[in-house]
Amino acid sequence: MSITARYQSVPVDGDHFDAYVALPEAGRGPGILLFQEIFGINDNIRGLAERLADLGYIAVAPDMFWRIERRFERHDESGMADAFSMVQRFDFAAAVTDIQAAHSHLLGLAECTGKVGAMGFCLGGGLAFAAATSSRVDGKGIDAAVCYYGSAINSMLGQVEHLACPVMFHYGTRDQYIPAEAIEEVERAVATKAGVEFHRYDAGHAFSNWDAPTFYDQPAADLAWPRSVSFLDRYLK
Repeated sequence: MSITARYQSVPVDGDHFDAYVALPEAGRGPGILLFQEIFGINDNIRGLAERLADLGYIAVAPDMFWRIERRFERHDESGMADAFSMVQRFDFAAAVTDIQAAHSHLLGLAECTGKVGAMGFCLGGGLAFAAATSSRVDGKGIDAAVCYYGSAINSMLGQVEHLACPVMFHYGTRDQYIPAEAIEEVERAVATKAGVEFHRYDAGHAFSNWDAPTFYDQPAADLAWPRSVSFLDRYLK
């Protein structure tokens, strides 16, 4: 027996969107909402979902661009123009509704043991933060979140008072899109919150994306991943 992965339909607002779901070999486990980069649910995100399933998690990666274009997918730097066009049309208020729908769907899966984390990269780093601060299902929030280089987090710092779970942040000190001042602003805003961890790497933006060779920085990625896994294991298992 091995992991199984497939797309599932998630209902929302009288409509639906797709989510890539990877289930662990054990069949049951805690859940993780896995949020995409600007390239959509691509090989990188599907691969991450399967890595999480290999570690015993139910990984659910919702198609967050579905309101603009369903199953939008680009694979590397050649798709940057298309990806930025999607981001410019992206509605963060509607995204919170979709995050909550995915959260509810994950909790409703028979395979889910009840604990749910959030993990996101780039655009998804901000969405993971939004999940931690805003998503509640029957009063239950996210149990832990990991945010990789989330440029949108700075625009959400007014929600910090609603942050009620541990969060790990990863940033590159040579990030082309997130200046050091913005990273420091996030660190100050969450400084009094319990369970917060901050990590910086000698790397640029999207250093964890092995599908984008211009961005990928293996030494940084190899440091950040086990830290993320250990953090999630601590709070979800």
